Amino acid sequence: MAYYVYILASKRNGTLYVGVTNDILRRVWEHRSGKIEGFTQKYGVHILVWYETYADINVAIAREKQLKGWDRMWKIRLIEKENSGWNDLYERIIARTRPL
Repeated sequence: MAYYVYILASKRNGTLYVGVTNDILRRVWEHRSGKIEGFTQKYGVHILVWYETYADINVAIAREKQLKGWDRMWKIRLIEKENSGWNDLYERIIARTRPL
């Protein structure tokens, strides 16, 4: 099973949210659809701008905690290193998982 640490944004350089899940498509859909009450719903944080995949849930949780402790600028640098355009990666994941 795969585990994902991810960052959602409200917009480029906007509000950020760090989370962990074992089903990134479901979890991001829940954030987007408003099924998750709280921070992401309140601040409109629903653009998947960064993620990493792990095989071990304990490693994924440790990474999530590490990122949550990071300064905002460190998180922005991490996002821009892999996704300089702050593109929504959700659609790319869906496209990769669709059958031909």
